Amino acid sequence: MGAETVDRGVKVGHGLPIEICLAYLHHSSLRRKSENMIRPILIHPDPRLKKPCEAVTDVTPEVRTLALDMLETMYDAPGVGLAAPQVGVMSRVIVMDCIKDGPPEPMVLLNPRVVWSSEDVNIYEEGCLSIPDQYAEVKRPASVTVEWMDLEGETQERTFTGLWATCVQHEIDHLDGKLFIDYLGPLKRQMITRKMEKLKRERARMA
Repeated sequence: MGAETVDRGVKVGHGLPIEICLAYLHHSSLRRKSENMIRPILIHPDPRLKKPCEAVTDVTPEVRTLALDMLETMYDAPGVGLAAPQVGVMSRVIVMDCIKDGPPEPMVLLNPRVVWSSEDVNIYEEGCLSIPDQYAEVKRPASVTVEWMDLEGETQERTFTGLWATCVQHEIDHLDGKLFIDYLGPLKRQMITRKMEKLKRERARMA
């Protein structure tokens, strides 16, 4: 999810083990200094963005590497959320950090699922790193409770509100092959898709 809006009123804890958070935030030796940390972000239309992802069954070194790479990619973009299929990995992994003007609060959620949603709704102008420079208002539940597995293999549960709620729903949609433009009318969706096709052609010519 793009970083065009940030709600400073919502505070949530880290979704990472504390040693990984500290390593990330304080640039310790656990952070791999390599350009390979930044992964290419797929641009719509791409068939991988429309396919449901598979559950993470075990927290392997590859999953941990993916999580840290996704965080680095998200911050570099910049964005407030990123899902694994956006970097071409068809696994149910998302990362988020909706804090703009304060210490980072990186979160990694494996196999996230919404277990409760409020009847109240919020409308945010959403964007997406896979649909650059395109925005539209999307209506979603204002609060959601999400259950997920952390990088220690433990089950976590938290209720998100405000932008955090919008972001986590946006990213979970990615894991099910759904984009924010799927909430729009067909004409608006087709217009954005044509713009993205043009962007991809232009990038291909410049490569």
